[in-house]
Amino acid sequence: METLVGREAEIERLDALVAAARKGRGGALVLSGEPGMGKSTLLRRAAENASGFAVIQASGAEFETELPFAALHQLCMPLLGHLDELPPPHRRALEIAFGLDAGALDPFLVGVATLGLLAETARERPLLCLIDDAQWLDDASAKALAFVARRIADEPVAVVLASREPGFATVPALNLAGLRESEARVLLAGAVRAPLDERVRDRILAEARGNPLALLELPRSAGLAGMAGGFDVPAPGVIEQSFRVRLAQLPPQARLLLTVAAAEPVGDPGLLWRAAGLLGIKHASAAEAAELVEFGARIRFSHPLARSAAYTAASAEERRRAHAALAEATDPVADPDRRAWHHARAAVGPDEKVAAALERSAARAQARGGVAATAAFLERAAALTTGTGPRIDRALAAAEAKLSVGAFDLAAELLTTAELASPDQAQLARIDLLRGRLSFICHRGGEQPTTHLLRAAGRLADTDPAWSMECYLDAMEMGVLLGDLDPVVRAAGAAPVTGPVLEGVIRLTTQGHGAAAELLRPALADETAWSRYPSLGFMLATELWSYDSLRGIAERVTAAGRESGSFHMLPIGLAMQAATAVHAGEFGAAMEMISEEEAIAEATGAAPLVYPRIHLAALRGRRAEAFELFAGVDSRMTLSVQWAAAILHNGLGNYQAALEAARSAVAHGHLGMSGLALPELVEAAVRCGSPDVAESALADLRERTQAGGYAWGLGVAAYARALVTDDEESYREAIDHLDGSRMAIYRARAHLLYGEWLRREGRRREAREHLRIAHEALTDIGAEAFAERAAGERRATGEHARSRSSQTASEQLTMQEVHIARLVADGATSKEVAATLFLSPRTVDAHLRNIFRKLGLTSRKQLRDLPDIRR
Repeated sequence: METLVGREAEIERLDALVAAARKGRGGALVLSGEPGMGKSTLLRRAAENASGFAVIQASGAEFETELPFAALHQLCMPLLGHLDELPPPHRRALEIAFGLDAGALDPFLVGVATLGLLAETARERPLLCLIDDAQWLDDASAKALAFVARRIADEPVAVVLASREPGFATVPALNLAGLRESEARVLLAGAVRAPLDERVRDRILAEARGNPLALLELPRSAGLAGMAGGFDVPAPGVIEQSFRVRLAQLPPQARLLLTVAAAEPVGDPGLLWRAAGLLGIKHASAAEAAELVEFGARIRFSHPLARSAAYTAASAEERRRAHAALAEATDPVADPDRRAWHHARAAVGPDEKVAAALERSAARAQARGGVAATAAFLERAAALTTGTGPRIDRALAAAEAKLSVGAFDLAAELLTTAELASPDQAQLARIDLLRGRLSFICHRGGEQPTTHLLRAAGRLADTDPAWSMECYLDAMEMGVLLGDLDPVVRAAGAAPVTGPVLEGVIRLTTQGHGAAAELLRPALADETAWSRYPSLGFMLATELWSYDSLRGIAERVTAAGRESGSFHMLPIGLAMQAATAVHAGEFGAAMEMISEEEAIAEATGAAPLVYPRIHLAALRGRRAEAFELFAGVDSRMTLSVQWAAAILHNGLGNYQAALEAARSAVAHGHLGMSGLALPELVEAAVRCGSPDVAESALADLRERTQAGGYAWGLGVAAYARALVTDDEESYREAIDHLDGSRMAIYRARAHLLYGEWLRREGRRREAREHLRIAHEALTDIGAEAFAERAAGERRATGEHARSRSSQTASEQLTMQEVHIARLVADGATSKEVAATLFLSPRTVDAHLRNIFRKLGLTSRKQLRDLPDIRR
């Protein structure tokens, strides 16, 4: 085993990681530090010390960061015999990612599938995954491995990544600092066995700054006399210079062979020697280069800096020759993308044939979820394109891909380059649209994001009216998200293009709900139209109180997100579905959707969409939970918080607080939540003795609900009217409307309000009937505050209303546990649940043990008998 000086703490940390994995407690660690600090040596020691483990290894390559899943394929290649043990969607995901099959790919499904592949392998014996030079991992591999690192706690798997920078958020990191002077002296003494002048030793120690590889390499390359003069460059530079010195001493053919090996990071000896043969390099050159490279079953450099030195020390012409030979030696059928990339590296100027091949590679990369690779292929394709128009198109496609991976500076540069190349009007419109997205995502530039979209719409109004209308609708979608719809509506109102949705929104904001309904009702009935504009459609359905449209749009958006693998669209759809379930009183289903959305957010590193949780806490009457959520959101969620506070306080009977919150929500005047706050304002104003406020809110509510004509809105407006007018028939009308809808919580509230009115009228017997219905329904739903209010009213009529003596099953579980319990109750296996929630099967089993313990159960079958778990 290789001797390490001064790394006792790091060795102890790695040994503990391996020991924990041996006992089934997996984990991950990033070893970070500058080149030469001993990261690779520690990885080798970990592999040698992991007795009883299967060890798999991979390394990132500086020249292969553009090829999607290249490093992951390298790591998992020894495990592919376990592919058949995975669920079919997971098996196919990895087959597509590794180029074994063709098709579109959900990139995060690759992470789940990789986790499954590692878990299946680890059933036989523990598994150690070692990844060197992780700073050069391709983006797709890095995301998959980061996902795996966060999800292996219940698997006998250890993952160690060596990287120059920590770079992997949420994965524990251990930074390798320089050796202490005493340790450095020991290492140097082992490297230089001849007598060493004390002044020379001190100079070496000072210049090496505790870098172990610098201490080992300097005596080999500079000689004692050279070392005495000092180096005056950072240790990594000294080390690479040391390798360059050794390279310079090799014959030309051996140096060229090393250049080819450095440019071919897969380490495939067959490919290397085919390319070497094309360059006339003899096998004898391998012996001459053996000190820097091991030529075996795989080609391995002695150190990553040796590879870097071999490549950068070569001339530009030598590098082009190496890439050209590798391109010719690469199978065009089995590996067209790597072949295209080598051709691109070999190109000396514009080359349409190579550019077209890169564009095809970009399309394949995009289908496989390699968005970063798509951007890189397209950017290089644009640079090699001969014609101005196609070059601009490819540059814009590259800019769009760069936006998708968060490379905002590069995206902005590509847009500026395209803008300066005399684009036509359609291309200028694309630039405007992309600048709008850039501004929306990262708040760049002095103009509002919608301004860019409106400019694009204006450019296209005469030449492409259909596209122009889509741009106006895109601007409306963005305006809804930004809470800045009015300027968009004004611009659209003056535009020469129109359509039913566009005209409907214009009428809604300028003439009112009655004028807009005839256009918007048919549009809302076609849920397929809203996949591109989900927020706009959801807002319009809310404005007209159309629950079926809300549910339909949410389900369509979720289905589209699942089908496309879009981890932008899917969370939006799930959050919408959760919100609609909350309003229907289907709290278990809402928890399920929230749990899945949060699982996606955690897997992707995004922030979860918090508004469904806010809605759920408010309607459940969970004051402490709601206020904690209110305190944790930013100003963009103000309207949701105000509506939620209004309904929460109405449930708790804190009517003055409800009045203040509802007035603030309605005063915003924004489409969507402001309308939902109107019935809360009516109830709070009536209870607080503010009839003028109640009557004004009722008038506004009735205009909206009558325009829609849907049962939910008509029922809510009827009980709001009853509150203001004391008209008994309006209470009955509310119950009649809501009896025909899915809106269980609003139906229960109608019975509660009617029962309260009957009790105040002295009609206790009739009141008890409606209060009993309300209390039982609200209790079953889990609307605790309203249920307790109903219980208090029942007691006031003289009827005994016992509070629940125990929690329901769903109240004893976390939201994720509720989701797992519901899936298992439906018959899902641990593997199927794991796939849904981006967990390992062992983690699912651990959650199930917790669920059984909390609920006093012993089997999965018993879950099906629990009423609030069963669907």
